[in-house]
Amino acid sequence: MNSIVAIVGRPNVGKSTLFNRFTQTRRAIVNDEAGTTRDRQYGMVEWCGRDFSVIDTGGWVVNSEDVFEEEINRQVNIAIEEAEVILFVLDVVSGITDLDMFVAEILRKRSKKNVIVVANKVDTFNLQYQASEFYALGLGEPFILSSINGLGSGDLLDEVVRRLPDASKDEDIEDIPKIAVVGRPNAGKSSLINAFMDDNRNIVTDIAGTTRDSIYTRYNKFGHNFYLVDTAGIRKKAKVTEDVEYYSVIRAIRAIESSDVCVLMIDAERGIESQDLNIFSLIQKNRKGLVVCVNKWDLIEDKSNNDAKNFEKVIRERFAPFTDFPIIFTSVINKQRIFKVIETAMAVYENKNRRVSTNKLNEFFLPLIENYPPPAIKGKYIKIKYVTQLPDTQVPTLIFFANLPQYIKDPYMRFLENKLRSEWNFNGTPMLLFARQK
Repeated sequence: MNSIVAIVGRPNVGKSTLFNRFTQTRRAIVNDEAGTTRDRQYGMVEWCGRDFSVIDTGGWVVNSEDVFEEEINRQVNIAIEEAEVILFVLDVVSGITDLDMFVAEILRKRSKKNVIVVANKVDTFNLQYQASEFYALGLGEPFILSSINGLGSGDLLDEVVRRLPDASKDEDIEDIPKIAVVGRPNAGKSSLINAFMDDNRNIVTDIAGTTRDSIYTRYNKFGHNFYLVDTAGIRKKAKVTEDVEYYSVIRAIRAIESSDVCVLMIDAERGIESQDLNIFSLIQKNRKGLVVCVNKWDLIEDKSNNDAKNFEKVIRERFAPFTDFPIIFTSVINKQRIFKVIETAMAVYENKNRRVSTNKLNEFFLPLIENYPPPAIKGKYIKIKYVTQLPDTQVPTLIFFANLPQYIKDPYMRFLENKLRSEWNFNGTPMLLFARQK
């Protein structure tokens, strides 16, 4: 299971710029105005063979006029609590401020946390000597960094990977399929698991955010044997004050990363919302199998076949370009079609581990490619001569060997993937297709 790295600090020290550099995206808004980041950003980072999740938090503020101050500070606290490694970002130009000291005090109280002090905005070599004042925070040696131009980012990532927990020391559980139930708060996740187990093993309430910690529940009925991963477990009532949506995403990260197949619960009454898209994106980035479960279908007045088809059409349009996944309409409270969810999830797990022999792949693809070759570029004709599936991969991965692989564009690879899915059943599982030099 991947680990979580949180980026914290006061406003306008370059946290979002660092997030964008780590994730190689421009998702986090960057602006000179303090307090720009209010919504949280989640991204995946791969470095030296290790994957981990990174969270960009809002800047810590005290006694400001910002109406979001309390909410931002609460979410930063959650990120600090959940992360395995914390990057405490500071501005080398402005030096230590009262807010920096305040955040440092919070981090020192969490002595068990891995805190890395990051002296950011070292855009010239002359500024690196000013980073020495950050030793006064009592959190160890500062890492010199310029997130805007990348100076020191590789060394910082090396240190982050070094401090991450050993991936081989994950929970010692049996090597059987792991199915995660994820979704927005109050979508019916724990109710679904209770219905599976025919037992109130997990606490279910109408309060959104009741469920917190990822737990494993063994299911071995009706010829099936797997673990259910639920974002479940109650904290003391006095501590249930955090931002529910924020906490649900962090816990969803945990559940998704520790699973093989994800059952994404969608509330039929509320339809597709941005949080559903965020969780779907996490499932895709972690390359997990997917089953979409539209719950509370009994509450929809018009449950005609056309209405279900329209709902399904909307889901696939919102989740495009990945549309090859099963959608099941259920009513957990009435136990309608819940066993079909189990059967479908196990079928997706089998699809995720499906292997097609090299001989069959070449028999299918080579005549197809001959009739529909890749478009010629710059007067050069591309010839794909051989295709094979790699063994022991997280998702089905195919390699197409060609004379000019660099000229094979994404639209043609999607064409090949669609043809592959039409010939073999890979429903619900992502795929990777690569072109390599023959």
